[in-house]
Amino acid sequence: MNRVIGWQFAIKKVAERARLLTGILGIALLTGCATGPNANPKDPWEPYNRDMTKFNEAVDGAVLKPAATAYKTVTPAVVRTGLSNFFGNLTQLWTALNGALQLKGEVAAVSLVRFNVNFFLGFGGVLDLASEIHLERYREDFGQTLGRWGVPTGPYFVLPIYGPSTLRDSLAFGVESQADLVGQLNDGTVRGALYVLRALELRANLLRAGDVLDEAALDKYTFARDVFLQRRESQVFDGLERESKEEPVDE
Repeated sequence: MNRVIGWQFAIKKVAERARLLTGILGIALLTGCATGPNANPKDPWEPYNRDMTKFNEAVDGAVLKPAATAYKTVTPAVVRTGLSNFFGNLTQLWTALNGALQLKGEVAAVSLVRFNVNFFLGFGGVLDLASEIHLERYREDFGQTLGRWGVPTGPYFVLPIYGPSTLRDSLAFGVESQADLVGQLNDGTVRGALYVLRALELRANLLRAGDVLDEAALDKYTFARDVFLQRRESQVFDGLERESKEEPVDE
């Protein structure tokens, strides 16, 4: 209990610094990247974001999508399910910690139990036994934790390769990468292989969604941006509307 309280105190300090840094970066970037009076307040860096989106699409079309398509074709469904379960289970410890930092006791407890059940009884997480006993799978990350403690979303921001994000989530990215259990492995060969497998599995799961997006959206950029921001706000606020004291996301 004392350790969790200590983490909560620490995260408040991090949130205070992140709020300040978000404001400073937002002002600086808005000053340097102003796009005129008609700019979307949630996306003031739209010219950059569109260019980065085109770059990401080019990399995806040349490398990621073909590799993921080949991976999906040659990998048996049962193997892909096991890999998906394994990588998903690795996120449960981080979800448990972020749940505790957000004062979500049920999320923290269930996620911790899920990890242990699947890891120790499900061959390292390859089998999702926790779902068989109706333990819900949650997903909480550090960006959501910062949002819980009042760090504003900040402008929409497209990251190289990783894609849609926000200024707040980009600031949280460094912490997220350090908490990645795959990155903690000492064996560089195994670590690299797991990174590749995880990327292929993730991209393979998005193949159908990408096809639907291509068919449905007249402006894929705007559609993807609006869906991402709506989904992200729902994740941070658990599907509830913002409290009235929250300021609009127009930093």
